Amino acid sequence: MLSKGQNAPLPDDTPRIDVVLGWTESDIEVDASALLLGADAKVRSDADFVFYNQPESPDGAVRFLGTGATEDGAQARISIDLPAVAADVDTIALAGSLGAGTFGGLGKLTFRVVDAAGYLLAEYVTADAGAESAFVFGEIYRRGGAWKVRAVGQGWDSGLAGLATDFGVQVDEEAEAASASADAVESEAVEALEIEAPAVRAAAPAAETPERAPAPERGKGVRTAKRVARKAKPVEFRLAEVDSWQPARLFSVFGVGAGEEQEQRATSALIATMQVVRPLARALCARMGAPAGAFEGYVEVRYERGDGTVVPDAVLKVVRGARVWTGLLEVKTGAGKLRRDQLESYLDVARRKKYDAVISLSNDVPAGAGELPVEVDRRKLAKVALRHLSWAEVTHEVRMLLAHGGIEDDLQAWIAGEFLRYLEHPRSGATELIDMGRHWVAVRDAVTTGTLRAGDQKAAAVAGRWVSLSRHLALRLTAELGVTVKHVLPRRHQSDPAARNAAVAERLAADGVFEAVLRIPETAGDLIVAADLRTNRVRCRIALDAPDEGTPSRRVSWLLRQLPDAPGEVQVEAVFSERGNVSCELLSTVRGNPKSLTDGRAGAIVSFSLERAFAMGARRSGTAASFITSVTAAVDSFYGTVVQPLRGWVPAAPRQEQIDGADGDGA
Repeated sequence: MLSKGQNAPLPDDTPRIDVVLGWTESDIEVDASALLLGADAKVRSDADFVFYNQPESPDGAVRFLGTGATEDGAQARISIDLPAVAADVDTIALAGSLGAGTFGGLGKLTFRVVDAAGYLLAEYVTADAGAESAFVFGEIYRRGGAWKVRAVGQGWDSGLAGLATDFGVQVDEEAEAASASADAVESEAVEALEIEAPAVRAAAPAAETPERAPAPERGKGVRTAKRVARKAKPVEFRLAEVDSWQPARLFSVFGVGAGEEQEQRATSALIATMQVVRPLARALCARMGAPAGAFEGYVEVRYERGDGTVVPDAVLKVVRGARVWTGLLEVKTGAGKLRRDQLESYLDVARRKKYDAVISLSNDVPAGAGELPVEVDRRKLAKVALRHLSWAEVTHEVRMLLAHGGIEDDLQAWIAGEFLRYLEHPRSGATELIDMGRHWVAVRDAVTTGTLRAGDQKAAAVAGRWVSLSRHLALRLTAELGVTVKHVLPRRHQSDPAARNAAVAERLAADGVFEAVLRIPETAGDLIVAADLRTNRVRCRIALDAPDEGTPSRRVSWLLRQLPDAPGEVQVEAVFSERGNVSCELLSTVRGNPKSLTDGRAGAIVSFSLERAFAMGARRSGTAASFITSVTAAVDSFYGTVVQPLRGWVPAAPRQEQIDGADGDGA
């Protein structure tokens, strides 16, 4: 237990810690933040301000994990990977701020530091806050090469923007003003709605889908106003006395246990949402092999099988004309694993009842569409289909519909948004791909030491996880962009998972590299992701054809005009028509001297290749330092800063010959 101003050392063998900021009044939302400070107690750049609109530091060392309710009130959690913190960062300040009200009204405030296993390392508790609207709970700081924790307990009344400014962060005032203006417009619209159409009180709000915050634009500072999709809300949600009041959840997460109870809640929420939100039902049923039609779902249905009873998690029915399609659903949440005996018993029931399919739903993300995480007796599939869905696919379908206009009815959109809100809560047990599997550490270390061989069964297992991750990346981009993103595989590997995994393992053993190709419609080229376990770097690249007209300098200028905001560390490679003639420079160098790519080179430029390297996480799962998180962040960043602004070259339209004497008046 620390008192105000007191410090204590952190254990040397604790590489990752979580800082938990807590408060008693759970109805009030506290916006937690972390500031990475240099020796001058200022941030090095705006990127060192980690909060809800910028949830991770550039190196992934500090990550905002979100807020949640507890038995004692509410808390916000920030993860810190101590070895990954840059050497010129002396202190990490952990703070909170309020949009309305003061910290004196929050009751007891707590600052806790825990290790990766959840064991308490240090705690500071205070009830002395007063009129502060921004509050520094404590600090994690470096002294003599060792890390320590200090209880601070000081604040000021200038809110989040003031807190950020005092530590050297440049606040985007235009964005703040625009946000305030949007709030005013929305308020006026709702008031007008109340006067002109009181009947809309029965309508539900459109869903507020999460939005990934972009990196701060150079020179504009960071946006401290929360970025959310603003849509019309019913009047009853405008009567909150303070902004921190939260509307009740349609699908409650309080009191959710684990195991069977968690599965039942998730199943019920899914089936109920599908019955009301018809576009979602159609999308998910298509993945199950069901026809488009009216959907109904039932839970707690019992079937007799021999001397016992079989109870699937749900029975699904779709009616199209005179045909009724029926499927049995088996659900797993959290770390629950599908069992062969369960699936085979459902297949027996389905065959006897002449049902069409058995569907498994879990957190397993198969490497390819149609692949199953559990092998069953193939003879049982003669008359009944066995299909698998992951919770990640369900989540992506909901995001896709909400973000890209797939749901027109306001009430259905609100229900879908509430379902997504439930799925994204840790207690739901529905997670995206976060784990590279139990063999990851052994395979990673074998690559480093050069002892991995292609025939190693552990290598094949990890190779399968990489292909699953590649498909997961495609699903994420599909939901975010609203177009179908494909994970490109050789044709022979699409129907032969064993051969595919063997090929990936062989490349890993030979070169220490995983590679995936993502094809995104309407982009200048494929996005190629390569994870090099020997150099601990994730490399993203794209190749595109150069214009086939103009001088080499003009072709370089054509490329530069499309990348005004791309990071300077992007490598630009130019391939010339003369065989073997290639040049490569950093984008920052080419901007300063475009001729650096062309001087001394013969022939015309026929293509460009752009590549950027990112730090690779080595851990199996979970934190910002994990392998999966680093690959996902690299793809997101490279797509947004490099791939998205690029357009393939289009030749000019043929020029019309000038005809002597033509005057354009038809004479």
